[in-house]
Amino acid sequence: MIEIETLNKNLIEVKTKIYDKLSLNISKVNNELEGIEYDACQFELNGMKIVSRSSKITPKKVGQFVTFWKRNQNKETEPYSENDQFDFYVINSKSGDRFGQFVFPKSELINKGFITSEKKDGKRGFRVYPIWDKTLNKQAEKTQKWQLNYFYEIDKTTDFKKVNELYCTTNLGRL
Repeated sequence: MIEIETLNKNLIEVKTKIYDKLSLNISKVNNELEGIEYDACQFELNGMKIVSRSSKITPKKVGQFVTFWKRNQNKETEPYSENDQFDFYVINSKSGDRFGQFVFPKSELINKGFITSEKKDGKRGFRVYPIWDKTLNKQAEKTQKWQLNYFYEIDKTTDFKKVNELYCTTNLGRL
């Protein structure tokens, strides 16, 4: 059983409102003290390896910013790599009383160039656009469109079937 006090506030809310209802169990929580501003942590969810962050609203741009880096052997920051052992990058996103979660499979982040691969260098951070954000330009609109395939809002109308599908998509390849 996971010690609830090891989880950040957003993760506690997701656990209570989503994971517990879907019998998804958090274990092996590793809070990343250097990324505390973004609730940076890693954990396992029914054996799936999760990298988790909370996004932040920035004053001058639509969308929310989130970090996505690690330290290498030389203590320098670098993007995650396709060789890193994780299944999903999960981003908790809040604005006022609205709350949601992006559940990006590692494979999709490789395809979109966010993770370093043989073909492309990855990114150390990027913007996410929850459903409630109104994009102001074509690039943001295009980004929001693909991102929303991996997003669900946490409220009275949460689509638990979609949430289950999001977490099971990558896991199917591991069975």
